[in-house]
Amino acid sequence: MDLRWFEDVLVLLEEQNMTRAAERRNITQPAFSRRIRSFEEWMGVSLLQRKANRVILSPSLLANEDEIRSMILRVQELRNKISTFKPERSVITIATQHALITSSFPDIAAITREHMPSLGFRLRAGNRGECVSVFLRGDASILLCYEDETAKPMPFDNSIQHDEWGTDRLVPLVGGKFRYNRASDGSVDDLTPAIVYPEQSYFGELLAGKQKQFSTPSQAANAIYQTAFSAGIKEMAINGLGIAWLPVSMVYRELENGQLVDLSANYGSLALRIALYTNLENEAATTAQASWHANRK
Repeated sequence: MDLRWFEDVLVLLEEQNMTRAAERRNITQPAFSRRIRSFEEWMGVSLLQRKANRVILSPSLLANEDEIRSMILRVQELRNKISTFKPERSVITIATQHALITSSFPDIAAITREHMPSLGFRLRAGNRGECVSVFLRGDASILLCYEDETAKPMPFDNSIQHDEWGTDRLVPLVGGKFRYNRASDGSVDDLTPAIVYPEQSYFGELLAGKQKQFSTPSQAANAIYQTAFSAGIKEMAINGLGIAWLPVSMVYRELENGQLVDLSANYGSLALRIALYTNLENEAATTAQASWHANRK
């Protein structure tokens, strides 16, 4: 078995075309086709239906695209761990939501540099569900995530310690021209373009459950952009593409300098808890967690 076969299959899944996939892999189409056949022989099943001018991918292959992508990433990380291993330096993996990389994680990194300079980090960023899965699989020893302030912590067993790192709020805000299109009471027109979260995303689920206007497709009369990527939402809001909901920790500078305007007085906000889950079986992670709490200002 050649690990490159999995990379070939992943590119084929992305391109849905043998010729384009071969070009991306920088090999000829016949050579690429032979590698895919080798992969099928190793698997012991046929994964493609080969037609005259196209191939049809099997449902089993399509259904496991995320698993293939995850496996490739894990192998790459293992290769990196082995090739860069230094016994005097510990590295811990943190699974964290994208939004927290720009808000809470810099504080964690600053404390670590000052009090544990030999400790390094590997970040696994994703949406909340992906981060929890990474943590549950044991691919990360620390989970940094948002939680609804009114919700109970996730029910892990005694090997996992739950701590509160801080609090935050999701607030509705506008930038660009919409800063000047507000009514005298601070509200905006119901048809104002909205940059919304998918309702299956964590923020989308919370906001839809609280029926927060302009937050998700079902809560916005004019949802023009839909994404779970908070950093992208922030840039679109600053550039005046629509009203958006974002954590205050991500946008406090822009609120202070006037690039964004907080509309929570009119449309409310949603309180969040920033949670740390630490695997107590990982000595480096446990030591780091204790240091962070002891040295927080």
